[in-house]
Formats: sequence, structure tokens, C-alpha cells
Amino acid sequence: MDSISQAALGSAVVLATLGRRTAAWKAALWGAAAGTLPDLDAFIDHGDPLLNMVRHRAESHGLVLLALASAPLGWLAARLTGQPDLWRRWWLAMALALVTHPLLDTLTVYGTQLLQPFSNHPFAVGSIFIIDPLYTLPLLAGVMAAVLWSSSKGLRWNAAMLALSTAYLGWSVLAQQHVRGVLEASLRQNGMEASQMLVTPAPFSTVLWRAVAIGPEHYHEAYYSLLDGTHPATWTSHPRGTGLRRQHADNPHARRLAWFSHGFMRMQASSQGRLTITDLRMGLEPCYSFHFDIGPLPPEIGATPPARQHWERPSLPLTLPWWWRRLTDPTAGPLSALPGGAGCGTAP
Repeated sequence: MDSISQAALGSAVVLATLGRRTAAWKAALWGAAAGTLPDLDAFIDHGDPLLNMVRHRAESHGLVLLALASAPLGWLAARLTGQPDLWRRWWLAMALALVTHPLLDTLTVYGTQLLQPFSNHPFAVGSIFIIDPLYTLPLLAGVMAAVLWSSSKGLRWNAAMLALSTAYLGWSVLAQQHVRGVLEASLRQNGMEASQMLVTPAPFSTVLWRAVAIGPEHYHEAYYSLLDGTHPATWTSHPRGTGLRRQHADNPHARRLAWFSHGFMRMQASSQGRLTITDLRMGLEPCYSFHFDIGPLPPEIGATPPARQHWERPSLPLTLPWWWRRLTDPTAGPLSALPGGAGCGTAP
């Protein structure tokens, strides 16, 4: 999730754990710091943008490692707040703030390596978008109430808003499973072959959902809104570069992205004679956040050049009106069908 959501969650959790044992503003500040701490790994440069991608949410998000780190952090918080006798309670509060960070991240589609250092498997439920105001705003309201009122009433508001935001996460999983069932049935009705399917929310809510189904030669994309009723889903198909993937199966960049994306990737030859790979989980066709140039075609023998990332950003003046219309209109069509495409711009 985004940093604001993680900081708000950390604050809410520490406020709920410490209660009136310390000043609310102290609990909120320490909670925000602990809730943000695991994401500091984003500042580590591994020398390659693809490596930076797959190494984010790795050791710093391992539950065991965070649990171990919570003891010295809890001791430090107790000392600096002048409450050394409460260090066990601060330890518990820091532990909860730290471990809830990767657990929340796991509900996004990115991939969180919860079991580091024992396993590097990237867990990803994909039931909530990285930015969702319906999750974050209740947390912020509860934390502000606790800090501004500095009373039992404020703490009750914080606990209620924490419970509400957690219930929203549960709703997102249930909604995801419902949409998955609808779209799996749609695939069968359309006679489309798919080995795996990913269902994730479109930006900013859990009303509109995007699905990507992987077929032998193509990937298929569809959108479904919870307001669509019985209107049939519309699928669009795009080549996934199966032939290129066979030819370049030993490319370390391609292997790395295939592992991290759980196979939801495509490979293409660009018009400039370059080989590119794309993570199909994060983005809206035809614009994807993680799109990499991994070298020339044909590749240089014995050489593996560093990957170069091109972050494809859709044009907001085109995307936002489409998103708003698609929420309620199942005939709106996919983003890729807009005149002139989605206006993708790239930034290295």
C-alpha cells in the first residue's frame, strides 16, 4: 500500500495497543514511523531496475525478521518517551505496527516476501489497489480523533475506524472471489482457454475490477463492475510473445520477471529492435508500470545488459473520465479501445 496508508495503519495499531498509557500524539508518531519503516528498502539500489523491483518487499518485509526487530525498537520507544517500565507494552505495539505492514502489502498484487529469510516466495492476494481512499480515510479519521480529543472517546473512535478499515479489507477479498467466479464463467461461455487468471481492483475502489487470463498464445483482459448486473463481460485479446519466450527462455531478466509475476508477463520485440518484457499485473492495457528493455535483438552472445525500465503512464485526462464511466456503464469498453489508445507516456 501507499506510505500514507501504512503510516495511518501503524498509528492506529499503536494507539489501540497503548490506549491511555501514553500521550496519544506520541503513540501516533511512533506508530507512523514503525508503519513506514519496512518500506525504506525502496531506497536501496541493487544496480538494476528489475532487481530493485523484485528485491523490494523482501527481507524488510519478512515477518520473522520484523518480529525480531520489534524488541529493540520497543525498548527504544519506551526509553525515548520516558516510560522504560512500559517497554513490554511498547514492544507489543511496535511488533504489531511492523508486522501489519507486510500483511497489508500482501493484499495488493505486487508481491511480498513474507517468509524471508527462509523463502523468497512473493505472496500476493491482489484484492485491494495500492491507493484506496475507502480504506485509508477511516484510519486517518480515527487517528486524528484520538490525537485531537486525547480522551477515551478519541481512542474508541480510533478502535472503531480500525475495525471498519479491517472489515473493508475483508470485503475486498469477498468481492474479489465473487468477481472471479463471474469472470471464470464468462471465459467458459466464450470458449476461451486460460491456464490462470488474475483478478485485481481497478484504481481507487473495489467496485470496478480488472481480470487478466493467460492463454497459450494470448492474454485476455476484461473489466467487471459490481454495478454491471447481468451484462456479459467483454474480453480483449493480446499476443503474449510465446514464441519469443521460448527463444529467450534462458534470459535471466525474463526468468526473474516470470517468477516474480507468477507468469503474468509478456515479451515483445520493439520497433527499435529491442527485446522487452512487461509485468501484466500492474497497469491497465496498454499502459504498464513495470515495462523493461532487456537488450538488443538478436542478443549479443555471452552478454546480459542491465534492464532498463520504462514506466508507462496513462493520460489522466483520458483515463479518469473512462474510469468514472466504466464504473456504471458496462458498454464503455476497455481503456485500450479509446480513440488514440490511452495516451501512454513513458519515463525511464
